[in-house]
Amino acid sequence: QVQLAESGGGLVQAGDSLRLSCTAPARSVTTMTMAWFRQGAGKERDWIASITYGTPNTYYADWVKGRFTTSRDSAKDTVYLEMNSLKPDDTAVYYCAAEPSGILAENMKLERLYRYWGPGAQVTVSS
Repeated sequence: QVQLAESGGGLVQAGDSLRLSCTAPARSVTTMTMAWFRQGAGKERDWIASITYGTPNTYYADWVKGRFTTSRDSAKDTVYLEMNSLKPDDTAVYYCAAEPSGILAENMKLERLYRYWGPGAQVTVSS
């Protein structure tokens, strides 16, 4: 079992930036496909981005439109989600997910393919 832990959530104002972090103490994030999802109140959980193990290729949902960036720091064994120009609509619980096996690029958005999930981090954007 791989436990994930998100950190960096909080309350920000519209237009601000925020960076979320995800770690997996029992297994290196460099050996897993990592992803970010979010779920607003009363909404379905949406895929944001994924980053592959090994050479870190990144994939994004179309709606991200360059506002969010995922990256990995191998030395710190941490995956990040940098969020810019935040809007009230970005208010949600943000989840980190991981899958040790490879995932085809066209399937990165499928949450059922990620075996491990963090408890989530609340991000609230005030207007």
